[in-house]
Order: sequence, then structure tokens, then C-alpha cells
Amino acid sequence: MTKEISYQKNYVPLTRDELVDRLRKALREKRFQHVLRVEQTAIELAKKNGVDVEKASIAGLCHDYAKQRPAEDFIAEIKKKGLDPDLLNYGNAIWHGVVGAELVKDELGIWDEDILNAVRHHTTGAPVMTKLEQVIYMADYIEPGRDFAGVDKAREITAADLGAGVAYQTKQTLEYLITRAKPVYPKTIETYNAWVPQYEGKID
Repeated sequence: MTKEISYQKNYVPLTRDELVDRLRKALREKRFQHVLRVEQTAIELAKKNGVDVEKASIAGLCHDYAKQRPAEDFIAEIKKKGLDPDLLNYGNAIWHGVVGAELVKDELGIWDEDILNAVRHHTTGAPVMTKLEQVIYMADYIEPGRDFAGVDKAREITAADLGAGVAYQTKQTLEYLITRAKPVYPKTIETYNAWVPQYEGKID
């Protein structure tokens, strides 16, 4: 159980209980429960794929830390940190990961780049992702509360091959955006090109 995790490696200047309390205050109850499920799923995937369980717990908890912040917070952070100005053309779906990682760093004191990249890329993916980034990307997608067409297949593929899970999610996400005439963040296309072709046949 996640309650038994005791943070030992100084990735975050908080105990797990303190970190959970910060998340509880930052999020509405439904989102907070999602975060707890993502943490649990991330821990399971981490154990199976040789990933640092403590990092998986922290990144799983923090991935949506900024999800319910007002747009003004993100816009201010983009400008203050000199982030890619193209980000201003998108919204919370992109901001809460890419920009949210900066808020995680500044407000929670987490400086480990692997954890921060897992937060940054949990919605867009990236052409190159560490195993931790892959774990968080998939844990967010397949946690037990998720219920959408294809989620069971995503769980099966991920259980067999984490990288194939990344490819499957990326393909499904791009198809979802295109069929609904939604804007596609450029990083998502880069993720598609890097991951989907190499798993052709495994994700159909």
C-alpha cells in the first residue's frame, strides 16, 4: 500500500503525508482521488519496469498539481521563466504539465529533473522519455478510474510492454484530437513520430 512508503532519498523536502496534504489543498476531491490512483498505478508499473518507486510515487502525486490553477498563473509563469511563447496559444490541457512542472519546482521544492520531466510530459509525451516518464504517462492514462473505449486494451498492452503502451496512447490521443478538429501541440506529433512506427503491429 502507498501508505507504507517512506521517502528516504531527498527528492522532495516533504514526507509523503505532507506532500499528499499539499495535493489535497491544491485540488478538488475528484481530481485528488485521481492523483492517488495514478500514484498507485505508477508504483505498480515502476516495480514491474525497474523504476525508482519513490520517484514514481512523487511524480504520480504531483503530475496534476497545477491542474486547477487559473490561466493567469500559467501565463505569468510562461513569461517569467521565458518558456516557449508558443505555449500561449494553448490552454490548461498542455499548461498543467509543461508549465505545471515549474510550479512543482518552485512551490514544492522538487528539483529532480526526471520527476519534473515526468510531470512536464505526462500529457504530450516526448520523443525521448525515461522509464519514469513512460510510467507516469501510462499511469495517468490507465489508472483504475479511467473508463473509455480502448482503456482495457491500453492496460493489456502496457502490462506486456511499457513502450508499446506509450505508442498506443500516443496514437489514440492523436486520433482523438484530429477527429474532433482540435489543435495538436507540436510535441505530441514529435512523440507520435518517435514512438508509434517502431511499435507497428503491436498496438493495432
